[in-house]
Amino acid sequence: MATALGFSAILMWALLALLTARSGTVPPFQLAAMTFALGTLVGIASLAARGVSWRVLRQPASVWLLGVGGLFGYHAVYFAALRNAPAAQASLIAYLWPLLIVFGSALLPGERLRWYHVAGAVLGLGGAALIITGGGTTGFSGSYAFGYMLAGACAMIWTAYSLLSRRFADVPSDVVTGFCAATALLSLVCHLLFETTVWPATGGQWLAVLALGLLPVGAAFYVWDIGVKRGDIQLLGAASYAAPLLSTLVLVLAGEAVLTARVAGAAVLITGGAVLAALPLFRRLASKAAPSAV
Repeated sequence: MATALGFSAILMWALLALLTARSGTVPPFQLAAMTFALGTLVGIASLAARGVSWRVLRQPASVWLLGVGGLFGYHAVYFAALRNAPAAQASLIAYLWPLLIVFGSALLPGERLRWYHVAGAVLGLGGAALIITGGGTTGFSGSYAFGYMLAGACAMIWTAYSLLSRRFADVPSDVVTGFCAATALLSLVCHLLFETTVWPATGGQWLAVLALGLLPVGAAFYVWDIGVKRGDIQLLGAASYAAPLLSTLVLVLAGEAVLTARVAGAAVLITGGAVLAALPLFRRLASKAAPSAV
């Protein structure tokens, strides 16, 4: 059950690029403040429904630093990336995080870096290069370079957040409520300092903001936390490699992007590289399934 909940987060994150693109011209920090405030309400409703005490939010400073740094850092940069680069390209670059997590975990104590880790990293980087040098209908443009760099930073931030979170497996998932609240507050402060307020102009844009806050910037973080702490974290890691393809497919189906040969090729390279880097995982899963098939 926990693993299934974790997988539902991946499905919700596949909507992130589309909903952000459909939210109008709301500035990045304002959008983060609005959506994370809604995400906080998701947690508050869960706490109230289950009668959980607010004391669950009393956690060490290191837990708060990691949680708020990961959520605020990733999404502030992600929203900015989508404002400064085409949605399909920026999304695919940002979704290098599954590959980077596999690559980074191979360097942890007890693990060894093997050829398939290196080959997977090379394929993933090749996919990112394909996007930057001509993915989509616009090709490479100097005006998008900043957005591409921001998308790359997204991948690095989420990789660090995911790998370091393994140190806090005993922390209740309810604390994500506090992470969302702090992220919303920090985003509001940054918005007031650096941006001009722009509200969604249409009902459709307001609905996109609402959906962002309730799903990929809300419920997804809670179920993902449950999944990685109580479910099969390796299986969830492998499943997350589908995120780039799902995100791009959603954009294409919604008319926000065109499935050109280069975008499709980049998606295949990034996902294929991640799968190759996770080759030992699939071997273990196959070996476990073999006896039951006899």
